[in-house]
Amino acid sequence: MQAVKPQPPKTDRVKKAVESGLLPWFSTNARDLPWRRNRTPYRVWVSEIMLQQTRVDTVIAYYLRWMKAFPSWKALATAPQGDVLKLWEGLGYYSRARNLHAAAQIIAKEYRGDISNHRTEVFLRQFPGIGNYTAAAIASLAFNEDAAVVDGNVIRVLSRLFAFGGDTKSAAGKKQMQAWADKLLVKGRAGEFNEAMMELGALVCLPKNPQCAECPLRKVCSALIEGKPSTYPVMEKKKKVPHITVGAAVTMNRKGEVLIAQRKQDDMLGGLWEFPGGKLEQGETIQECVSRELQEELGIKTVIGEHVITVKHAYSHFTMTMHVYRAAIVSGRPRPIHCADYAWVKVPDLGKFAYSKADLLVVEKLRKALGGEKTGKKVDAAG
Repeated sequence: MQAVKPQPPKTDRVKKAVESGLLPWFSTNARDLPWRRNRTPYRVWVSEIMLQQTRVDTVIAYYLRWMKAFPSWKALATAPQGDVLKLWEGLGYYSRARNLHAAAQIIAKEYRGDISNHRTEVFLRQFPGIGNYTAAAIASLAFNEDAAVVDGNVIRVLSRLFAFGGDTKSAAGKKQMQAWADKLLVKGRAGEFNEAMMELGALVCLPKNPQCAECPLRKVCSALIEGKPSTYPVMEKKKKVPHITVGAAVTMNRKGEVLIAQRKQDDMLGGLWEFPGGKLEQGETIQECVSRELQEELGIKTVIGEHVITVKHAYSHFTMTMHVYRAAIVSGRPRPIHCADYAWVKVPDLGKFAYSKADLLVVEKLRKALGGEKTGKKVDAAG
């Protein structure tokens, strides 16, 4: 009887397929994305921060505008935070913009805008907003350091390649994903490897209906061999997110100016401007909520008028319905008690300030109201 030839370890077979199949596939199928051209540490850094939890097709326009406005570390470092947030407006997760701005100021001041001699993940992780994934991405893409990245796309690819049935979000699951990525990394070609894995997840190894026939790793994919690639990664049932109700005010003075407030830096959406208001408390009406919030936040007593707009918006960890009413001051002058600053602004000039998506819809409503449109509409703030 002929002896059965022992099979090499699974990771070795997958790594051979990565070198012979995935990397050539990527060189042919890689998307032409703006941050893949004229690579510099700065351009890579900006793109990686923008791409966190944001779709590629959304990022492209923001990236191009950003590079036109802030083409270098120095240009970004010397820009006012308001300009930075305004350019980021609508992209969400605004702490990314604040951290990127802070990192630029450190790099411009302490390294004269040049970090080419500081290539390691350890060095990169000292900057605001840079965790393990982003440090590995910048190190590999900007400096070709041998660092393997693990993002959502890579987790999906790895889970299917090795038919991993555990929880990829647990400490043990994350450790296993990183171990496999490190093992498969092609030394000296880290940037290419990382982008190829992420591209495979984005274009072929899709969350639903993966295009397995087009996959360059199909012959070594355990999930495909099992005949059930879509069952990986194993997903926990999503928990119901809480919902809050918010009241906010469009307060106008005799000059026709609108009162807006700036959020404190350490608050959610810090540094952005808003129509002042806050969360509805138990036992009060929306109008009472708006009146109380104006008193607490800005020290003014008001009378609440007609309804302007209701905005529904979903954040990553809760959903919100914001009811906006007109208000008029009956006593007191605004002062920043529970906000960073305030401003009186004419409606046509409201667009000069940076807002969240929900408040942007209020701005749009006010602009349209100048043309005679009735108030009271309900809208959704997508994204």
